[in-house]
Amino acid sequence: MNEVKELSPERYDQVLEAMKEIIDPEIGVNIVDLGLVYGLQESSDGALLINMTLTSAGCPLTDVIEEQTAQALDNVVDAFRINWVWMPPWGPERITEDGKEMMRAIGFSI
Repeated sequence: MNEVKELSPERYDQVLEAMKEIIDPEIGVNIVDLGLVYGLQESSDGALLINMTLTSAGCPLTDVIEEQTAQALDNVVDAFRINWVWMPPWGPERITEDGKEMMRAIGFSI
């Protein structure tokens, strides 16, 4: 079993900032401000472990998000793995204030 450790606050912020480039293809807002990233850790082999969810368990766009993640983290980490999690379920209360502003700007009433 791989041991995991927490990222330093600086590293966590660096990775999260890079992940703001990943846009949810259905909503048009980045996954960080949508509240889809549940946690970031580092495995014993040095890979970034991303605990992430989607707005719905049936979302067919995991491949698109994985591809965007690879692009966004290309010069930030050597390797990453996404752990898709469904608990707790995502809800609009997880959206940041910036995310809500972005959603309003594209026509959502939130």
